[in-house]
Amino acid sequence: MQRYFIEGKIPENRIVAITGDDAKHIAKVMRQTPGDYLIAVMEGEAYLAKIRSADFDVEVELGEVLETQVESPKKVTIACGLPKGDKLDLITQKATELGMYALLPFTAERSIVKWDNSKSEKKIGRLQKIAKEAAEQSHRTHVPEIHNLHSFKQLLSKAESYGVVIVAYEEEARQGDRTRFAEILKSLYDKDSALIVFGPEGGISEREVAALKSAGATFTSLGPRILRTETAPLYALAAISCEFE
Repeated sequence: MQRYFIEGKIPENRIVAITGDDAKHIAKVMRQTPGDYLIAVMEGEAYLAKIRSADFDVEVELGEVLETQVESPKKVTIACGLPKGDKLDLITQKATELGMYALLPFTAERSIVKWDNSKSEKKIGRLQKIAKEAAEQSHRTHVPEIHNLHSFKQLLSKAESYGVVIVAYEEEARQGDRTRFAEILKSLYDKDSALIVFGPEGGISEREVAALKSAGATFTSLGPRILRTETAPLYALAAISCEFE
């Protein structure tokens, strides 16, 4: 059954309106009519909802809560140094399916791609739409927040608000006594939130490494192989799911 995310508070009469592209999808694509059912997600809960009307907007009445535990017990924010091309689209979609809580893009020293203010707003809007669609497809009850583009300095400041900061560092993979990611995950059992930092194609610079270490970040490898910038976040989220779910 198709699900739709609805913003706002649940009214006392439990009747809410679905608008915009979602309303068009219900009426024109799914061809649903009054009396049909769909899943409406509000305030982190999924409800079985009955369609009351399906005209320009779709009006539904919220019914029973669907008791499903689909969200990761760890709120993992993925911080990505801006990669080339449409790799951030792929990361957003697949990481949402794998349980990512939020995505934080940042301008790394070795990022080839640069966003100006107008491009940044458009890109963030596109990524938020991708996250919403992926959350619907994977039957989640939370749409990952796509943060605005951060500078590296802003990233460091933001890091203070997380239970733990982990940096995926390719140089660790080249060490014979590298820190295993599985060992790092053991330290997350008493933490609710984590920020995992990934560099762009060129990796994280020595200056950024020094700054992150000074900020108390933990460095780790993701196995003995060097992963692409779009692969590494997915590897990490899959490992977290295996450990905690």
